[in-house]
Amino acid sequence: MTTQHASSPALPPAVDAPALLALAEGHHARAARTFATREAGGHLLKVYAIEAPDRTLTDGELTALVDLAGAHLAGATARGSLGLAVLIVHAGADGDYVLVHNWIEGYMSDLAIFTGPAGKPEQLRPGRAGLAPCVWEAAVLAHEREAFVRHLLDGAGELAQRLDAWGSDVLAGAIR
Repeated sequence: MTTQHASSPALPPAVDAPALLALAEGHHARAARTFATREAGGHLLKVYAIEAPDRTLTDGELTALVDLAGAHLAGATARGSLGLAVLIVHAGADGDYVLVHNWIEGYMSDLAIFTGPAGKPEQLRPGRAGLAPCVWEAAVLAHEREAFVRHLLDGAGELAQRLDAWGSDVLAGAIR
């Protein structure tokens, strides 16, 4: 009688096992902070900061980045914006990433990503074509999708009450 041993299935050639395992080894929680909802570029803007270890967003950087978001959102009405947006400032280990996400007509959203060197908001530029949110940024956007649906699309009551509920529904603390 022979004994059969369970073996791992062969990995498809397209899977970069060393790269995936290196990512898993380095993955860690990052701090997420929220700031008061404010108006910028004609939109209600929820503001988040995600900070890598040894990075802290300064008040001056935050002000400059809200201004950047406002400048981007100023033309968003022409793209069908509904006037609600989220700003994610990611003070990353390798530089800064700024995401401006707003809800537009037809249950859709618009996303702009800016990148640049750490702590130099004046040097941020639009990200390359195809750039998408990282795992930490995607966690915030997933929360924001749920908050939008829960409070605005499926919510009850006057619109002002729904907007207040949406504005106060934030993701904070450590995110993975």
